[in-house]
Amino acid sequence: MPQAVSGLAPAGASLAVRQDFPILGRRLGGKPLIYLDSAATSQKPNAVIDAVADYMRHHNANVHRGVYPLAAESDAAYEGARTRIAAFTGSQAPQWTTVFTRNVTEAINLVAASWGRANIGPGDAVLITEMEHHANVVPWQMLCTERGAELRYLAIDEHGQLSLEALQDELDRGDVKLVSFTHVSNVLGTINPVADITQRIRTAGAISFVDGAQAVPHMPVDVATLGADFYGWTGHKAVGPTGIGVLHGRTDVMEAMQPFMTGGDMIASVDLFSATWNELPYKFEAGTPAIAEAVGLGAAVDYLSAVGMERVRDHERALTGYMLTRLAEIPGLTVVGPQDAGARSGLAAFTIDGMHPHDIAELAGRAGVCIRAGHHCAQPLMRRLGLAATARASVGIYTEAWEIDALIDALVAGRAVFED
Repeated sequence: MPQAVSGLAPAGASLAVRQDFPILGRRLGGKPLIYLDSAATSQKPNAVIDAVADYMRHHNANVHRGVYPLAAESDAAYEGARTRIAAFTGSQAPQWTTVFTRNVTEAINLVAASWGRANIGPGDAVLITEMEHHANVVPWQMLCTERGAELRYLAIDEHGQLSLEALQDELDRGDVKLVSFTHVSNVLGTINPVADITQRIRTAGAISFVDGAQAVPHMPVDVATLGADFYGWTGHKAVGPTGIGVLHGRTDVMEAMQPFMTGGDMIASVDLFSATWNELPYKFEAGTPAIAEAVGLGAAVDYLSAVGMERVRDHERALTGYMLTRLAEIPGLTVVGPQDAGARSGLAAFTIDGMHPHDIAELAGRAGVCIRAGHHCAQPLMRRLGLAATARASVGIYTEAWEIDALIDALVAGRAVFED
C-alpha cells in the first residue's frame, strides 16, 4: 500500500491564528491535537475565553432588572453584544429584530411554534429540503401533524444541489405557506443560493426560514441582502460559547407573533387573569438569559470581524480544495456533495470501501486527528444517499494544510489495517 505524500500547501491555507486558540496546543496520546471537526463545534480563541471570564469576575449581575452600577454594566455588556452581533450579520436596521436563543434549534422551534401555529392549517404545506439537519425537520413534522398540514420535501440532484425550477413548481401549487432550508448543508457542504430562493418564496407570498448554522462562521453573511424572513444561527460554531444562538427576523412579522415561552422579562404587565407582552426582542427572551454567553459571542464576532470574513472564506475554500485533492488519493474513498470547492463549505463527508465510518474516525483518532462519524443528524439525507453514515472532516479559521496531510496519512494507515 503506497503511503500518502504531503502536497504543496495552497495559497491562503493559513491565517496564522492558531496561537490564539489555547486548546490547539494540547497533545493527545503524545501526538499534536489535529482538530477537523469544526462543523460540529468550533474551538474558542483567548479573546472569547477572556471576555467570558472578565464578565464573570467583574461585571456579573442580572440584566434588565437593576438600577445599581453593576447591573448597568451587565446591561451594557449584554445589549452591546446584541448590537455588534446584529451588525456582524447585516441585521442591525430597524426592520430587523435580533433575538437571543440557546442555539439555532431553539430558533427554528420558536418560529414553528409561534408563527407556525398561528398561520399553518389544513390545506397548507410546509416545504423543506432533503438535505436538512434534524433540527430543521422534526419541528416542521410536529407542526404539520398538529395543524393538519402537509410536509413536503424539495429533492436534491446527483450533485447534492437543489433545483430552482423544482422549487418554483412547488411554489406554483399555491399551498406553500413556509419554506425552511439550510444555507449550507452540514453533510454535503452545498452552499445554497439563498437570495434566489428567498426571492421566489416572497414572490409566491410564503415565508422563509434559513438555517445559517454552517454559514455564518465561514463566510460573509448579510441577512438583509439574503432576504429571508427568518435567519437563525448558533454561537458555538462561530468560535463563541455554547448555549447561545441567534434568530434574526423581520420586525413586522415578529411583532404579530405570540411569545414562544412565557415568564419573567418578556412581559409588559401581568394581572390575575391576563398579561401583555414586552417589546421586541424581549418578548421572545423569557427568564434570565445567557448573559455571559452573549458577551462571549459578542467577543467572537469581534474576533471574526478583525480577521475578516472574506479572508475566512478564502482560507477555507483553499483548504477545502486541497482536502478534496488529497482525499482523491485514497483508493475507494468517495466524497458526497459538490466536487467543486467553490460550491461547498469547508467540510468533506466521505466513505471508504470496506471500512465503517466509525472505524475510520476511531483509527484517525489514534493518530490525534479528530473527525466526525455518523449520520450527522441528517438521517433522511443519508437514506436519500443510500448510506447509513459517513466520516466527516471539517476545517475552521485555525486549520492549516499540514493537518489535512496528517488526516490523509491517518486514512492511509487505517486503510492498511483493514487490508492486512
